[in-house]
Amino acid sequence: MKMRKWLMTAMLPVVAVAVSGCGSTKVGRVDSGKEIALTDRWNAEDSRQVSQEMIGDMMSFPWVQEFTRANRGKRPTVIVQRIANKSHEHIATDTFVNDIKRAVIRSGKADFVAGGAEREALREEKKQQDVHASEKTRVEMGQESGANFALSGSINSFVDQLDGKRVTFYQVDLKLINVETTREVWNGQKKIQKLMERSRFGL
Repeated sequence: MKMRKWLMTAMLPVVAVAVSGCGSTKVGRVDSGKEIALTDRWNAEDSRQVSQEMIGDMMSFPWVQEFTRANRGKRPTVIVQRIANKSHEHIATDTFVNDIKRAVIRSGKADFVAGGAEREALREEKKQQDVHASEKTRVEMGQESGANFALSGSINSFVDQLDGKRVTFYQVDLKLINVETTREVWNGQKKIQKLMERSRFGL
């Protein structure tokens, strides 16, 4: 009897290790362009789709042709100002802004100029070049391209939940303003609605 009890005690660590081994984690690579929605939260695919669709709509409005025609074929320059996150969750607005920048440049109909902290860092770089770089290689001050149009907006959300079902509603509002005249030349809106259902077993 004592021998059996000793054997059972000695086997406990082995059994524990075997059981814990069954819960191993598996990691694999997936296509970065494929959406993997684990929750109903705002994700990278939402950011990409919203930016592409909204900028595509913005570029289809007459302000582009009007500016180009009035300025001998010159493309307008756009600066992205503040995109405010007014939603219920943390959203990486920097990622959304970068998606907007890519969409503007990809359109080929407008140029994009840096703003905010990025612009200040570039100005500081030019100051440093003025002191330390050779005359042949330094970049001259006062040669920046001014922005003709300013893009700004917000991301809002609303959550409705009942009996294991949750609907998350996102609304993105963007507007484009002529910097010189302060005239609003475009106003766009994109809505996303997501449904998440939980089983009664919690799976």
